[in-house]
Amino acid sequence: MSSQTLQALVHTMRCEADGIVSVEFRPATAAEKFPDFEAGSHIDLHLPNGLVRSYSLCNPSSDSQRYVVGVLNDRKSRGGSRYVHQQLRVGSTLPISSPRNNFQLDENAQRSVLVAGGIGVTPIWSMLQRLTAIGRSVELVYCARSRKEAAFCDGIEALAREHSVPVTWHFDDQVGAPPDLTALLADKGDNSHYYCCGPTAMLDAFERSCEQLGYANVHIERFAAVHVPAPSATQSYVVECTKSGKSIEVPPGKTILDSLIDAGLKPDHSCKEGVCGACEIAVIEGEVEHLDGILTKAERESNKTMMICVSRAKSQRLVLDI
Repeated sequence: MSSQTLQALVHTMRCEADGIVSVEFRPATAAEKFPDFEAGSHIDLHLPNGLVRSYSLCNPSSDSQRYVVGVLNDRKSRGGSRYVHQQLRVGSTLPISSPRNNFQLDENAQRSVLVAGGIGVTPIWSMLQRLTAIGRSVELVYCARSRKEAAFCDGIEALAREHSVPVTWHFDDQVGAPPDLTALLADKGDNSHYYCCGPTAMLDAFERSCEQLGYANVHIERFAAVHVPAPSATQSYVVECTKSGKSIEVPPGKTILDSLIDAGLKPDHSCKEGVCGACEIAVIEGEVEHLDGILTKAERESNKTMMICVSRAKSQRLVLDI
């Protein structure tokens, strides 16, 4: 696990939309202190049923000693969101991670365009609050299946009125079709920074639209890793660890993370799904097959780091900084 967890108290739970609750955490004891966080950050919840799940923080980053996440009761839940909705209660305590940020906001950008898809609004809402608080130019495109399934609408509308923020609402049931992101993002500026969080299909469409429009400053956050079936090849490979001096064979069907743990190493990790970033390790030599949901295309091509919980070697040998 990650080297440190915080003990958190479930202070408040609120229904934010159909199937979406927000959960506000505060330190469980007077001695516990929550670290500050940046817009775009997430925390891991270590749930009592043994699962670890990552959720984006949606409250203003100026908040002190308060973390708020939004959780969709996912119909395809494997037990995480279902537990939050059905069993987590105000007054409960549980371990959480310190905030990590794989979705960095460029606060110096000339203009920011934020695109939210469904529950992907959670980090986008935090970003919107931050950018308006520091007086930056920003606009929002918010897409959902219907308004009743869209969280934080009242807060967004109030903030938009106060700061004259342009907001485009797209609800599939009203329009009769999913959003045309190329049309929605056209003429927003080559120098603007574009941010999107939402389901995989929407993120793929967003990346295609930005590429088509020639936008270079593109940032995404995925809910899940890119799950690729394991190849039929049966070859193992070797991971050399520069700090520990160990050489470890990784057999077919086993992750680098589990192999390192079995060899007595203690790499930081949490979600084991390639979405939290806790297990990111620098790559010194070797070629990586990236299967995470965090690194950008450019970061993958640079081959400088990898998520050892899901990604694996393309070469027969990897040298890692651990």
